[in-house]
Amino acid sequence: MDGLQAVILGAVQGLTEFIPISSSAHLVILRWLFGWNTESLVFDVALHLGTLFALLAYFWREWYDMVKAYFGTTRFTRSPGGRQAAQAQGILLWPVIFACIPAALAGVVFEGAVDSVFRRQPILVGAALVGLGLLLFLADRIGRKSRPMHAVRGRDWIVIGLAQALAIVPGVSRSGITITAGLFCGLQREAAARFSFLLGAPAIFGAALYELPNGFRNGLSRSEIVPLICGVLTATIVGYLCIGFLIRYLKTQSTDVFVVYRVLLGLGVIGSYALGYLRV
Repeated sequence: MDGLQAVILGAVQGLTEFIPISSSAHLVILRWLFGWNTESLVFDVALHLGTLFALLAYFWREWYDMVKAYFGTTRFTRSPGGRQAAQAQGILLWPVIFACIPAALAGVVFEGAVDSVFRRQPILVGAALVGLGLLLFLADRIGRKSRPMHAVRGRDWIVIGLAQALAIVPGVSRSGITITAGLFCGLQREAAARFSFLLGAPAIFGAALYELPNGFRNGLSRSEIVPLICGVLTATIVGYLCIGFLIRYLKTQSTDVFVVYRVLLGLGVIGSYALGYLRV
């Protein structure tokens, strides 16, 4: 892998991890399309760490406040009603972590089998892109979109946490399935996106922690270090910009543009494979 390939893959990872169009599908499609023999567990995990850095950088205040509120040291506890508000925020910390457990279990038990099947089956990846796109369209149409982030209930954590487990399927998209589930639960579009991003940090961290020992088992050559660093930095910067873009965009706009993109891309993948343009 050269530096240019690493930067391109890092940019694609940062762009598609948070916008609900599936990072795993885009990375696989790029490799199919250009015939890049760049599959590396270490590199893929490193790219995900880049998007984790983007999440932590963008939402550092939220995580800081949640931790302070959980331990009862937030300054807001001194104001009238502040203790109740702090406790309400403190409750948010553990639900975020517990909501990631279904995804963690699914990753440990099923990810190897799912990955081996989907990475060699463009039709399945295309079908997942189209299917989740249509589901996102339905959620945006029938969801009430009335509840802000502070009105999240326990049922929401369960539903969205379970939905996140489906993200192991290439083409589904972690942000896509969690935003879809949030809309079905009646969250506002912006709240559903923020909820998705908060769940993303422990989910990505746990996946990286689980995969890194396997990735480094085969070692990392000196020539791979610079491309890896370039890929991580690119994923971090692009990911940070995309988080801000999506939150601002969903304040006033629907998810239709992402739905159309997913459906067209999925149909394009299926058609290209059927016509012999994609080699896997």
